[in-house]
Amino acid sequence: MYRQKMAALVIGAALLAAACGDDTASTTTTVEQTSTPTATEAPAATETPTTSRMSAMYPNGLRDVRYCEVLLLTKVDDEFIAHVWGSQGQNECPQADWEALDAAAIATERGALLALLNGPRHWTLDSITANIKTTGDISTFGNIEMMELATVNLGPGVPDQSPYHAKPVVRDTVFTFNAGTEIYLLADTDGVQYVMQSYAQIVDPTMSIDRLATLGTSLKLPTGWTYTTTTLTEQLDVYDTKGIAMVLQDDFKNSYQRIDTPGA
Repeated sequence: MYRQKMAALVIGAALLAAACGDDTASTTTTVEQTSTPTATEAPAATETPTTSRMSAMYPNGLRDVRYCEVLLLTKVDDEFIAHVWGSQGQNECPQADWEALDAAAIATERGALLALLNGPRHWTLDSITANIKTTGDISTFGNIEMMELATVNLGPGVPDQSPYHAKPVVRDTVFTFNAGTEIYLLADTDGVQYVMQSYAQIVDPTMSIDRLATLGTSLKLPTGWTYTTTTLTEQLDVYDTKGIAMVLQDDFKNSYQRIDTPGA
């Protein structure tokens, strides 16, 4: 039972990391179990050392660039902590090296209660800017170099892991989709829209960017929700709201962020 609870906690962290994790800088995030976290308003997002390196690595943009993450679960007092490591800005997580990773061996080596391999994932956006200017520690998992992206405080409970359940994530980033880019949108019963930021090859290893236009026929959407595809005629910038981004995943663990009005 205790191990099942730990697994659930790490999976909950993975849901957040896949949607937040993609944050490109070392942060500490507290996941509130009963209320939305708060954050003070921050200055406009700027390029970090990591996003600058990513820009240099991918001059044509991040769209369909592959990455993966390792999450390590520890416990401090009565609270579970997930340490998120990712290949973003380091490499594209070679498949053979990824398949060679042993989660149990990693947990033992790192002194963690449990390890979770989260990925592979691919960006569906074009670029990222972030207000956070620090860089994380670098470490190697097997043959894959990764940076510590975030430390997520899960508290004593288990976050809601169900698909289509939006979760608050503390961050200050701007995700940019260029004019001419095809985007994939979820809309809830109130018409609130979420745009896909990354697709996953976790549930379905054959998932590809070419399948996303018709993905809606494979989703088990909540009643009244819709999935649509459109090609942008002008640039779309997706912001957090005063340091909080609302993120969710679908049945395939593809990640989406709510489209908020800047300054709202």
